[in-house]
Amino acid sequence: MIKTLLPAAVLAAVIGSTAVPAQAAPYVTVAPPPPRTEVVPPPRHGWVWVPGYWSWNGRRHVWVSGTWVRERRGWRYSEPRWVERDGHWVMERGRWAR
Repeated sequence: MIKTLLPAAVLAAVIGSTAVPAQAAPYVTVAPPPPRTEVVPPPRHGWVWVPGYWSWNGRRHVWVSGTWVRERRGWRYSEPRWVERDGHWVMERGRWAR
């Protein structure tokens, strides 16, 4: 049994240690639609509401509904947004900043 598990474990370790390039931010020529209106739920202690946004799926914009994320004390959350640069649209992902 150990003889059959060892090659599988070695293969898993090799695959797991390979470097994978970071996913590039979407860079598209189609402007995102206007944001949808969402009903913001009542505040929840220890949580931050992240409003919905348009994401790019490789062919078109798709709506991602808002959600709650756990608060990080001393940090501020910047929500995802699309920025126009040289006639193209680039998605700046949501992130936490001090």
